[in-house]
Amino acid sequence: MKKLMIGNDAIARGAYEAGATVATAYPGTPSTEIVSSFARYPGVYAEWSPNEKVAMEVGAGASMGGARTLVAMKHVGVNVAADPLYTFVYTGVNGGLVIVSADDPGMHSSQNEQDNRGYGRFAKLPVIEPSDSQEAKDFTRLAFAISEEFDTPVMLRITTRLAHSQTLVEEGERQEVGIKDYKKNAPKNVMLPGFARERHVEVEKRLLRLKEYAHTSELNRIEWGDRSLGVITSGVCYQYVKEVLPDISVLKLGMVNPLPDKIIREFAAGVERLVIVEELEPVIEEQVKSWGIAVEGKELFTLLGEYSPEFIEERLGGAVQNAGFGLDKEIPGRPPLMCPGCPHRGVFHTLKKMRLTVMGDIGCYTLGALSPLDGMDACVCMGASIGTAMGMEKARGSEYAGKVVAVIGDSTFVHSGITPLIDIVYNQGTSTVVILDNSTTAMTGHQDHPATGFTIKGEPTAKLDLEALVKAIGIKNVRVVDPLQLDELEQALEEELQRREPSVIIAKRPCALLEKPPAGKKMVIENELCKGCKLCVRIGCTGIYFVEDTKLAVINPNTCVNCGLCAQVCTFDAIKIMEG
Repeated sequence: MKKLMIGNDAIARGAYEAGATVATAYPGTPSTEIVSSFARYPGVYAEWSPNEKVAMEVGAGASMGGARTLVAMKHVGVNVAADPLYTFVYTGVNGGLVIVSADDPGMHSSQNEQDNRGYGRFAKLPVIEPSDSQEAKDFTRLAFAISEEFDTPVMLRITTRLAHSQTLVEEGERQEVGIKDYKKNAPKNVMLPGFARERHVEVEKRLLRLKEYAHTSELNRIEWGDRSLGVITSGVCYQYVKEVLPDISVLKLGMVNPLPDKIIREFAAGVERLVIVEELEPVIEEQVKSWGIAVEGKELFTLLGEYSPEFIEERLGGAVQNAGFGLDKEIPGRPPLMCPGCPHRGVFHTLKKMRLTVMGDIGCYTLGALSPLDGMDACVCMGASIGTAMGMEKARGSEYAGKVVAVIGDSTFVHSGITPLIDIVYNQGTSTVVILDNSTTAMTGHQDHPATGFTIKGEPTAKLDLEALVKAIGIKNVRVVDPLQLDELEQALEEELQRREPSVIIAKRPCALLEKPPAGKKMVIENELCKGCKLCVRIGCTGIYFVEDTKLAVINPNTCVNCGLCAQVCTFDAIKIMEG
């Protein structure tokens, strides 16, 4: 049966059909749906791991134990998982292991746009890249077979466009492969230097065998057409090229590491002009040029952002098929905003009001950096808020630390905020850390994590007590506040910032999308009291707006959730919560 699937769901289906029984992940757009979709299949184990490193380690253990295993993460997550990944390439697998890297050209939801095909070359593992949902399913199945045949983890590299685009997929039957026997083998699995040196030899032998496989594999194919132009491409860029230039010759690479040099030389010799179309880094181009093959690449295109059929058309000619289905007018800009009633809004409003230096982190609350809140000074990566606050203090002195706070979400704190908090205690810092506990991993679609008390399947489990954990680390000054009670929040910040020892404020309130608005209450504005000062709209809530003609604020009944934040910031008592 054929059905429409986004690429992520197709990968999950491919893993299930391949007989995978274990899947691990930390949620991160654009990869999140892969393991949440896999978890819905019968007879499998899936988990949200605390972070990508743990996900990779659990996956490695499951593979050693004989299970076919899927590990999924976004591109920056592979950085976190790189330590076990690089060494697992040395040990090799028992049950096949496929690691999905969901790259994000254009940075639709990411802090950088690194190209993780580079991990294939550096870690010496095979990388395969599908171009649509059908291939996402089929290549995932094949990746497990490659993994076991060559005793290696395999990276399935996708991008945002493939992850979230829908194409037809023909489902197949599940392959029952069973759990492979486990046998103790220290020289293979214990990476002491003496053993690791021998395993490195095996890795190099494996790469030579993979190169031979690449020449005959169904993953790579030549589509001969007009030979005046030949394009080497992979992934979703293949779809763009075929849409714009359907009659040219194309070498479609499904395996992008190692590259099939014999096929590439054959293709290059058969066309008059050779061009490589690849998003982000010139990974293919640099290797092809190193073989002495004349080819055009990044001088025609760009290292930046996501490509499109229109972009390929502009650079190579041709015509976009079905161009008449596009929009006649440009879509108005829609900047990202926190939701009405978001518990983070009051925090950033208060931090800005207090003129604090705010070291931020990755999550919905990163939007606190944007106007009109303007409440964040820096944001580097998951968990970096606490470490950067510590560094700021050590660079500028403890007095300056009285004006610095670190802000981190509950899921992000569990992911990678615990160890830098230990660093603050151990190295005698005085930083104040605000944990924004909204009881979910909200930014990626409300996934559970260890501090919510539920598993990926919604089953009750042990709930991590953040307050107890922070105290166990050695933080003596811990308090829990409601972030929508602005006076309480400001008082807590003032008191904790005056301490010359570390402190943690847990700003605890569920995500606004997890709670129903209070029944029988609504916000109203008494126009005769409104002075048009616009303080209420400077909190950046779409539940309230200002009308320039009347010089009055107006409640939007379609979006307001009656959180009461605007009433607290109004200095003229013009906004009230009405009962009934």
